[in-house]
Amino acid sequence: MPDDIELCNTADYILSIVPPRDALATAQRIVIASSNPSFKKRNRPLYFLDLNAISPRLARETNDLFNESSPDVRLIDGGIIGPPPKLKGDGTWFRPSVPVSGPHKLADAQPSGKHLAEVLNMKHINDTVGSATGLKMCFAALSKGFTALAIQSLTAAHNLGCMPELKEHLEQFNPGAAKSIETVTRMPPKAYRWVKEMEEIAETFEADGGYEERESIFRPIARVYELVADGSDLGKEKTEERKRGKTIEDVALLMSEGTARRKQKTD
Repeated sequence: MPDDIELCNTADYILSIVPPRDALATAQRIVIASSNPSFKKRNRPLYFLDLNAISPRLARETNDLFNESSPDVRLIDGGIIGPPPKLKGDGTWFRPSVPVSGPHKLADAQPSGKHLAEVLNMKHINDTVGSATGLKMCFAALSKGFTALAIQSLTAAHNLGCMPELKEHLEQFNPGAAKSIETVTRMPPKAYRWVKEMEEIAETFEADGGYEERESIFRPIARVYELVADGSDLGKEKTEERKRGKTIEDVALLMSEGTARRKQKTD
């Protein structure tokens, strides 16, 4: 597409899947384009599916933005839970879950909204904007929050020379955690995106969970991922070109080296 206006004039559905820090700016681009005099009068509304890892409050603000400035665009609040689609050995596809919410149902949209919802494995959970993004935030808190705890624990164990013993005791007394710490090896290429996502989780728990900012643990967790992305060699990793951090021992080593370099700069 040559520009956003042409996109809005020709598309029936726009899926926004960007790093969380770019979610609002992406929605604003569509608002600007659909408010332009060159935006053609539509026989049916344009659907904007916001599937980004953002807080419910930001989802509500985005919805208000469209309602006030772009009445011909209908927002569907959503999130993606699970790894990317993958072809399985039996020829079928694994698909992540895509919960959605809000007053507009994709299955009712034309053309082929029901088919699109089925292909994307979407489930409309209720009519409240923010519920689907909230579900994503609560799920990510338990998964990526644990990964941040594992990063710190493994780094400290490396520095203390007790990594094998930590693994041994986890396997004996907490086998679930022993398996879950392996998630740190999948984290490095994504850490830069998770910085803002952790801040959005913090916003979720403060605005909708009833917790005060001083009680919210996810702002410090955002700093952990910031350190991974900007203060260690793990931040150089690309998903399709993995070289380092493919074992928990190497993740701990590189994090230890990163924190040591930071300390040298401040001494």
